[in-house]
Amino acid sequence: MKNNRIKILITLMSAALAGGVLSAGAQEAGETADRMSEAENGRKVTITDMIGRQVEIVPGSYQHVVCIGAGALRMYSYIGDVSLLSGVEDIDNTALENRPQMFDGVARPYVIAYEDVFSKLPSCGVGGPNAQAAEAEKIIACDPDIVLSEYEDSEKEDALQEQLGVPVLTVRVGPKAVFDDAFASSMTMLGTVFGREDKAEMLLSFVESEKEDIMKRTADIAAGSRPGVYICGLGNWGTTNHLMTAQNYYPFTAANVRNVVADLDADGIQPIEEEKFISLGADMDIMIMDAAAVKNIRPLYQEDRTMFDTCKAWQDGEVYLQMAYNAYYTNFETALANTWFIGKTVYPDRFEDIDMADKTNEITKAFLGQELADEIFACPASFGGYQKIDTENFFSEG
Repeated sequence: MKNNRIKILITLMSAALAGGVLSAGAQEAGETADRMSEAENGRKVTITDMIGRQVEIVPGSYQHVVCIGAGALRMYSYIGDVSLLSGVEDIDNTALENRPQMFDGVARPYVIAYEDVFSKLPSCGVGGPNAQAAEAEKIIACDPDIVLSEYEDSEKEDALQEQLGVPVLTVRVGPKAVFDDAFASSMTMLGTVFGREDKAEMLLSFVESEKEDIMKRTADIAAGSRPGVYICGLGNWGTTNHLMTAQNYYPFTAANVRNVVADLDADGIQPIEEEKFISLGADMDIMIMDAAAVKNIRPLYQEDRTMFDTCKAWQDGEVYLQMAYNAYYTNFETALANTWFIGKTVYPDRFEDIDMADKTNEITKAFLGQELADEIFACPASFGGYQKIDTENFFSEG
């Protein structure tokens, strides 16, 4: 390690002599050298992960990373260096034929961005909703020096850490998705662990700035002037339809949108009865449908369109499609882009300067370093991207 650090320092000196200033590459090499020096000094610290476990780490020292469970690899991709990954779950390796395929065709931006990296890595487990357990033998074969997990059982995480002999840190997703404190805390923790505090801070500052911009545009709209909006198709891919909704959908809160669903017994994503849907129909000025629901709604509509015709938004042609934001847990950048689309849909005059392709590119650039709108919209389950739906034709197809 010391010889490698000497080589890095020589590179830095040469760059400085040649150009008078350090190039961006040399600056990054300098940051790497600093992290290596920190690791050589063995500066151990104890941090608290997202389920309250105390874990001892050496910040910036890790060179072999494994991520397990829904969302862990996605979160790491926002902050960490994907070249340090030493294994990947089968569900995220699109080069494999024998793997969970329930999300094929769904836009998962982190997979789109780093598909070429993931496809070359050995398996650290099957992954996916039907394989909700850490596979220790496969993880050990990947020789990690740290594991990021989204399995939120402290006893099992402790047992896995003891078995592997390396730190196991748990990240977490919250109900407000990209705007949740759990997301911010997970990003901050990853920045600390991998010596990328600046990147975590920049990402969180970007998210906060986006939220403030959205809220500012709509803050002065009187409650009585807000149209009634219904969100549907939320929840798990494969089980959702037009009856799956939420009364506390946070993008509505951020964009100051009036949710027609307001008197359910509990918060969170949940189904409503057909009778409830029909009773709300006259107040549904606008319906926003998550793309996850299309494959289930189409056959229902083709079988019997009676219930849909009770909805004012359906009658008036005010049905819109947002991108699926839950696919092997939350796509945080998609959740943020959806919030912009909701604001633009409900209050078009307040968001007339916003082009959704440009905004999506801006967001994926901040999260993943790449502009991915074209690739996201081209995924089969994106149906071409954000749009107003021609219900008669759209749901009669397929």
